[in-house]
Amino acid sequence: MVDKQRTLPELLAPAGDMERLKMAVLYGADAVYLAGTDFGMRAFAGNFDPDELKAAVAYAHAHNVRVHCTINTMPRGDEIVRLPAHLERLNDAGVDAVIVADLGAFTLAGKYAPNCQRHISTQASISNYVTANAWYDLGASRVILARELSLEEIRTIRENTPAELEIEAFVHGAMCVSYSGRCLLSNYMTGRDASRGACAQPCRYHYALMEEKRPGEYFPIEEDEKGSYILNSRDMCMIDHLDDLLDVGLSSLKIEGRAKSAYYAAIVTGAYRHCLDDAAAGRPIDPVWRDEVEHVSHRPYATGFYYGYPGQYYENSRYIREWQVVALVTECDSDGNAVISLRNKFRTGDTVELVGPDLRPFSMTVPEMRDEVGTVIEEPRNPQMLLKLRLPRPVPPMTLVRHQVELSAK
Repeated sequence: MVDKQRTLPELLAPAGDMERLKMAVLYGADAVYLAGTDFGMRAFAGNFDPDELKAAVAYAHAHNVRVHCTINTMPRGDEIVRLPAHLERLNDAGVDAVIVADLGAFTLAGKYAPNCQRHISTQASISNYVTANAWYDLGASRVILARELSLEEIRTIRENTPAELEIEAFVHGAMCVSYSGRCLLSNYMTGRDASRGACAQPCRYHYALMEEKRPGEYFPIEEDEKGSYILNSRDMCMIDHLDDLLDVGLSSLKIEGRAKSAYYAAIVTGAYRHCLDDAAAGRPIDPVWRDEVEHVSHRPYATGFYYGYPGQYYENSRYIREWQVVALVTECDSDGNAVISLRNKFRTGDTVELVGPDLRPFSMTVPEMRDEVGTVIEEPRNPQMLLKLRLPRPVPPMTLVRHQVELSAK
């Protein structure tokens, strides 16, 4: 096999709060994207207040990881007046880039956050090279493409834009049933505005039909005998197609999921880190790391629009969840003596898996555990309690202990 070394794109991971940021950083992200407590499209993620934001930037930069901050809502008049002060805080905190969708926010960012690059959000629905070049001419350093583009459309954009303009695309995570996430359904049904960061995700509800004169009698809206899938959606997963993503010349591969768990941030980032490094170096993908994306909660995987229009999906799109984090390793010495922090119930004798920063997953039987005063605890139950146990090998801090359990929605 001929070794083909290719340019390695940035791996950009989500960071909904400080724990998720640390996971993304330690598990291999080149950059993370997050939000302050305002102007982000995931208002119900943990997000970062001004002091937390400074700490987050300091932590990421100490690990040579860049920080991108989202300001990708469509602010109203009473909101835009608060934006200059917010931008100044981001600039002073050392944020590397701001992600904007609104032209007014873009203009203000150039004035009030001059040390931050300006990236154009997928909310701007950039679908052709003329639009990409227009944003570049205005001062954008990166465009994040609409999720409805094929690989060939991306290739055309790359071939017709300046090399200095970076191009980013989503490669993993939730897909929206609306065009590039610009949806009014949530606002109409619940009063929570999707374009201002508060989407209630009503497209994921299960619906039934009720006849006016038969209140309380529900009829399924069926595509087949399994149920209603009018607004059905799968999750994107391009980990099996990294060669194709490398070939079109993307600058950054983005993982969706700021509202998802720290476990998700760690596992998906780690999986893409190892597989992307292999693909860029021309090595075969290690199936151990590819399989990691199956260990997080997800809907059935698909390749989005990369290979053409995906069409309607008629199978069940409920979440698949077959693993649960039971503990987090906080410290471990060279002999495997570890301290773990409890997350979910498990007990001595259970079979668990451990996976950590650059640590291949391995199984073990849970040995004797003791609390901080030395009492033997067979089945710990108090969340966050610290336990001591002997592992079969040393592992790095922030290693996750997980237990196989069927938690998928029915």
